[in-house]
Amino acid sequence: MATFSVRFLGCKVSHTDAHEVRERLLREGHTEQPHDDAGEVAIVNTCCVTNEAVRKSRQAAARASRTHRRVYVTGCAANLAGDAFAGLPANVTVVARRSEETPGFVAGDVGAIGCVQGDARLDRVRAFVKVQDGCSFSCNFCVIPLVRGRSRSREAAAVLDEVRRRVAQGHREIVLTGINLGCYRDRTSGYALPRLVREVGAVSGLERLRLSSIEVNHVGRELEAALRETPTVSRHLHVPLQSGDDGVLRDMARRYTAATYLRRLEAFGDFNLTTDVIVGFPTETEPAFLRTLDVVEAAGITKVHVFPYSPRPGTETATLDSVPPEIKKARSARLRDVSQRACLAHWHEKIGADDVVLVDRPGRGYGDDYSPWLVDAPVGQFVPVRGAAVSEEGILAA
Repeated sequence: MATFSVRFLGCKVSHTDAHEVRERLLREGHTEQPHDDAGEVAIVNTCCVTNEAVRKSRQAAARASRTHRRVYVTGCAANLAGDAFAGLPANVTVVARRSEETPGFVAGDVGAIGCVQGDARLDRVRAFVKVQDGCSFSCNFCVIPLVRGRSRSREAAAVLDEVRRRVAQGHREIVLTGINLGCYRDRTSGYALPRLVREVGAVSGLERLRLSSIEVNHVGRELEAALRETPTVSRHLHVPLQSGDDGVLRDMARRYTAATYLRRLEAFGDFNLTTDVIVGFPTETEPAFLRTLDVVEAAGITKVHVFPYSPRPGTETATLDSVPPEIKKARSARLRDVSQRACLAHWHEKIGADDVVLVDRPGRGYGDDYSPWLVDAPVGQFVPVRGAAVSEEGILAA
């Protein structure tokens, strides 16, 4: 039996991938421990969306190599072309494999000791269920298709079985995740994302269902109907924008315009809308950046995840990085300020209003529309709340 720890960097898909390795090791009889403790095996599931993400991934692997006998580097950065993990100690193994193959490889290398634990509960209050992986689009800045491969989907029956299992384990909130979630298809059984949403949302015992992220090109009437007509679906959508300037969007190969983005989100005025924006793309001028600010405001976005542009190896813009770092930094700060003010304004609307919060850590949880609440209640419980005040950290429950 080996003691192991798992940590992940990056998105909800990375978390899901890391858990799949964790679950496989637990199922084969190994023992989990906190990732900051010394032990035999460490799994570091990495991210490569920016240079900073790769740097942090390498640092995490290096730290683990000093406290663990064996370290397995998995995930996106492990599949990145180049030498991101060159020079690390010999006890570090870089697992450059598809996400579906990684748990089996790691478990096989660690060595099975028999099926000691048949089921492994997720390590978080809500359960992330991956239904799709990879991306068949080729945005000029994005390395994900290179490290994740082409779009592929799980069979709907397998997804529904996992959701039922997670609910039986006590997870009453499910988050459907994928690299490009709107591309979900189980053609054999006749499923696209809207039908999957309806059937997952109807699983007995499930109280809340979320989508991790959805591209605006996949936000249509059929999906809107599924989201609105499924009672368990939360009123939150994360829809990446990347830029509000049509010229920059064209240079990114994003396949939509700012007007399209706004038009498709018009029907979701009662949803809490959040987004991603890349700042400092090589063709982003100051007027282009200002147009992004305008679109963020016009769409009613309440939270912006800001990513300073970072050229990624193997992409169309790998050799382009013309916006000076100080301008990227200044624009990022301006956009984060806009985001923070929008957050606070949205939170203030909750004062005097009722909500139901899933407490996912001591003193904190998220409401139906993914707004953060500060609440004194047991972790893992859904609790009714009423907004009393707002702090920099979230909404204070009465």
